[in-house]
Amino acid sequence: METIDLLISDCDGVIVDSEVIAHQVLFEALAEFVPADQLHAGLEGTFGLTVPSIIDLLEKRFDLSLPASFDEDLRCKGERVVAERVQAIPGVREALMAIDLPLAVASNSRLHNIQASLRRAGLTERVAGNVFSAEMVASPKPSPDVYLLAAERMGARPGHCLVVEDSPTGVLAARRAGMRVIGFTGASHIPPGHDRVLRELGVEKVIAHMRDLPATVTAMQQPPPR
Repeated sequence: METIDLLISDCDGVIVDSEVIAHQVLFEALAEFVPADQLHAGLEGTFGLTVPSIIDLLEKRFDLSLPASFDEDLRCKGERVVAERVQAIPGVREALMAIDLPLAVASNSRLHNIQASLRRAGLTERVAGNVFSAEMVASPKPSPDVYLLAAERMGARPGHCLVVEDSPTGVLAARRAGMRVIGFTGASHIPPGHDRVLRELGVEKVIAHMRDLPATVTAMQQPPPR
C-alpha cells in the first residue's frame, strides 16, 4: 500500500457547513421559474456540482430560458448569504491541526470563497495558501483536474494523496485522479443512506464526525495485516 504524503480536503460540506445554505438560496431563486415539487426532484443528486452546471442541467430538464443576469445575481446573493451565516463543521479545525501531513484544499468553489471559509474555520495558517479552485483548471469536479493540480503543485504523486470528500461529484473526481478517499457525512445537507452511496463510489472509510478523522487517517497509513 502506498504511503500517504498529502491530505487534500474539499471545502463546502467538509470544512464549512455551507451546502445547505447555498442550496436554499438556489432553490428560492429557481422557484420563481419552476414549481417547488418539480424543483425538489430536479435538484436531487446535484450537490457538489458547480452552480453553472446545475443551472444548465435544469434549463435543459425544464426547457427554461433564465434571464442572462440569473447566474451572476445568484452568485452575488449566495456569496453574501453564505458569508453571513456559514459556520465551520464542528471539530474540523482541531482534527486538521492534529494530522501531521501537508494539507491542501481543492474545491469547486471560487478562490475567494474558499479563502473566506478557511478564515471562518480558523484554518488559514494550517492550509498555508495551498488552495486550488475550479477556476484554476479546465474542468471542475467530477473531472479530476483540480485534484491533479493540487498533487502536482504540492509535489505528491496522486496515489500518495488522501482526500476528504462529502459529495459523489467530489469522490468521483478524487477517484478518477487515482487518490484514496475518506467520505464525510456530518454536514447538514447529507441525506440518510449517503454513506452507502459514497462507499459504492470507492471511498475506503466513512466518518460522520470530524473527531474521527485523525484516527482514520492514522489507520489508513498503516500497512494491511498479512
